[in-house]
Amino acid sequence: MDLLNNFPLWAALFSIFFAQLVKIPIQFIASRSLNPGLAFSTGGMPSSHSAAVTALSTAVGIEHGLDSSIFAVAAVFTIIVMFDSTGVRRQTGEQAIMLNILINDFHRFVGEAKEWASKENFQKREELKELLGHKPIEVFFGGLTGILLTILIAPAFL
Repeated sequence: MDLLNNFPLWAALFSIFFAQLVKIPIQFIASRSLNPGLAFSTGGMPSSHSAAVTALSTAVGIEHGLDSSIFAVAAVFTIIVMFDSTGVRRQTGEQAIMLNILINDFHRFVGEAKEWASKENFQKREELKELLGHKPIEVFFGGLTGILLTILIAPAFL
């Protein structure tokens, strides 16, 4: 299959791109703060991982049929990714929050004891990434995004 005509690939990539970009206005509406960096971050609403895998599965189902072996593979892959987004990755993000709190407390102690604030910026640490996983609602809307976008762009490929 020619790469430019690979419907499942383009459906998944388009869904990732859309889901990442739509995070910015959704966050702005929710918090009234503009953060363009969300387009390049993990976590948030909607889940771009879920959008990508559901778009992939939907496109494979449209192209090869829901009774095909390749659709079964794509569907199981989708379930695993979506489950992982709300499970292990979410828990890792919550642990990162606690570790950042502990690190901040430790640095405050060090600062009081050894004038931590006088150190150069390059000597200070970066905080652990806390937005690793997704809430179930983020995964749901990511999945819905992938399915709907794939159905919308299907006529351009088929």
